[in-house]
Amino acid sequence: MTANNQSASGNSPGVPILDLGRQSAALGRQIAAALARVCESGQFVLGPEVSELEKGIADYCRVEHAVGCASGSDALLLALMTFDVGPGDEVIVPSFTFFATASAITRLGARPVFADIRPDSFNLDPADVRRKLSPATRAILPVHLFGQCADMTALDGIADEWDLPVIEDAAQAMGAEFEGQRAGSMGQIGCFSFYPTKNLGGAGDGGMLTTRSADLADRLRLLRGHGMQPRYYHSVVGINSRLDSFQAAVLNCKLPHLEPWTRERQKLAEQYAELFVAEGLDRNVVLPQPMRGNRHVWNQYVIRIPDGRRDALRNFLTEARIGTEIYYPLGLHEQECFRYLDYAPTDLPQTYRASREVLALPIFPGLTVAEQEQVVGRIAEFLNRAGGHGIPAPKFLKYPARRKAAG
Repeated sequence: MTANNQSASGNSPGVPILDLGRQSAALGRQIAAALARVCESGQFVLGPEVSELEKGIADYCRVEHAVGCASGSDALLLALMTFDVGPGDEVIVPSFTFFATASAITRLGARPVFADIRPDSFNLDPADVRRKLSPATRAILPVHLFGQCADMTALDGIADEWDLPVIEDAAQAMGAEFEGQRAGSMGQIGCFSFYPTKNLGGAGDGGMLTTRSADLADRLRLLRGHGMQPRYYHSVVGINSRLDSFQAAVLNCKLPHLEPWTRERQKLAEQYAELFVAEGLDRNVVLPQPMRGNRHVWNQYVIRIPDGRRDALRNFLTEARIGTEIYYPLGLHEQECFRYLDYAPTDLPQTYRASREVLALPIFPGLTVAEQEQVVGRIAEFLNRAGGHGIPAPKFLKYPARRKAAG
C-alpha cells in the first residue's frame, strides 16, 4: 500500500457498494411474522403468498397478469419457451448485459444475435437491431439496464413490422417507465428478478413474468410446473420453476415500500450529480442521466471514466474502502463461451468502449449524504493526483461527515 493510499483510506470508515441491512432492518419483525405464518400453513410452494404477490406485481406494473417463478433467469427461459424458440432460431439481444439474458437463448438451442447499445443510456440501439434482423429472427429481447427503459417505441415498431414478439428483460427495472408505461407492460412478456440486489429483492432467488395476455399467462403457468395440467397429465414439456412461499412472503412485506425506496434512489442520484458538478468533476467523468420520457429507478449509478483510467480509479477507491463494481467488464460477444459466434471485440464499438469505462458507485436506500461526499471526494482526489486537468480536491474531502446523515 502506498503512502497516498494510506492517506486516502485512513480518514474515513469507507462506503459499501450495497448494504441490504439498512433497507430491511425496520421490516425484520414483519418479515419474521410472515415467514412464521408460512410455516404454520405448510403451503411452501405456490401458496397464497405467491398469489398475493402475483396480484401485487401485476397491479404495480399495470398489467393484467403476473406469474411467479424461481428466478429471473428462469423468467427469461420461460418467456422464450412460450414462443417456442428453439434450434435454428435467432433472438436479438444486447451484448452489454448480464449473462442470463443470452444464456436462456442458448439453453434452448437458439442463437443469440448481439446488437450494440446507445452510449447515452447503455440500452439496446434500435438502429443496430434493424441491421441484425434476418429471416431466422424469432424475437427481440431488450434489457432495461441499470433501472432505465430501452426505447420501446422504436423497438416495438420494428417488432410490429416483422411480426416478432418483444420480451422485456426488466430484471433491473421494477417501476421504471418509458413515456408513462411501466417496465414489463410494453412487450408481450416482461421478465423480473427478485435477487437480493434488485430494487425489490427477496431473501434468495425468485422471479416474475408479466403480460397483458390471458393466453400467454396460462401458458407460462403451464410451463413453470412441468407442463402439468391437470395433475400428472402433461401436454407439453415444461420445467420446474415455482416461486416458493417464503420468498413471496418476504416480497409482500417489501412491496409497499418500493415506491419510497425508489424515490430515495432518485434523490441519491440527484445528489451525486450535484456533488460531481459542484466540484467540476463532470469535465472528467461522464455522469448517467435519465433519457427524455424515462422514469429511471437507479438500480445502479454507473459513471464512465474515459482515457483508460477506470481500473486505476477503482483500485484507488478500493484502498479507500469505497465499494464499486464493474457492470460489465466484457460484452457477452467477447465471452469465451460465445466465441463460436465469431464476433471480434470491436464489432460492437459502443459495447466495447462502455465495458472499458463503466464504474458503478454505491446507491441504495439508507446511503447518507456524508457517504456520497466521501465517494465523490475520493474520485476528485484521484483525478487531481492523476493530472485531472487541475481539478482541486473538493472541500468536503477534508470534512467527510460535516453534514447530517440523510433520512
